[in-house]
Amino acid sequence: MREVELKAVVGDADAVRRTVEAAGARLVRAGRLEDRRYDTADGALAARDEVIRLRIQHTQGAGARGAQLDWKGPTRSEDGYKVREEISSGVADPDAVAGILRGLGLAVTREIDREVAEYTLGGATLRFEHYPRMDVLLEVEGAPADIERAIVATGLPRAAFTEERLADFVARYEARTGVRAAVCARELTRDDRDAPRTA
Repeated sequence: MREVELKAVVGDADAVRRTVEAAGARLVRAGRLEDRRYDTADGALAARDEVIRLRIQHTQGAGARGAQLDWKGPTRSEDGYKVREEISSGVADPDAVAGILRGLGLAVTREIDREVAEYTLGGATLRFEHYPRMDVLLEVEGAPADIERAIVATGLPRAAFTEERLADFVARYEARTGVRAAVCARELTRDDRDAPRTA
């Protein structure tokens, strides 16, 4: 499958959500999203710009939990969009899959936790992402034409949407605020709130 997406910082997520709802967007999922990225001890996957990700979704108010295992290929830019190949499969027992990955010699190298509200509008998916300590991001995914229509529906400037990675948004947040971002719950427990990343 080919993943095509753009992201933007959202200043007032509630207002933008109301705007897309008024444009006909339908809320399909809300709750906690936990990503665990795995790699070999020598970082071979990262060196090839590949990702093995175990994603766990907790549905708000329903007590339900779903999961999927993903492989993502190298990122490339096509006509101003972030594009990469992706293969995904649903997972019935994420704890068992985590054990299998560890058994294969892989370890968690990155944790990403956020509260999300995910909408569909036409052929696009819009996901509002609230991180523990960082700007709220809006990811828009789909075919380019569907992405462009969804962006118009947000009422945000087209120039706000970029093909940048999460790390780029983190770096800008830290440069602007002088505060170290936290993109997972574990990072909130560190005593480094006022220490921007140096690498």
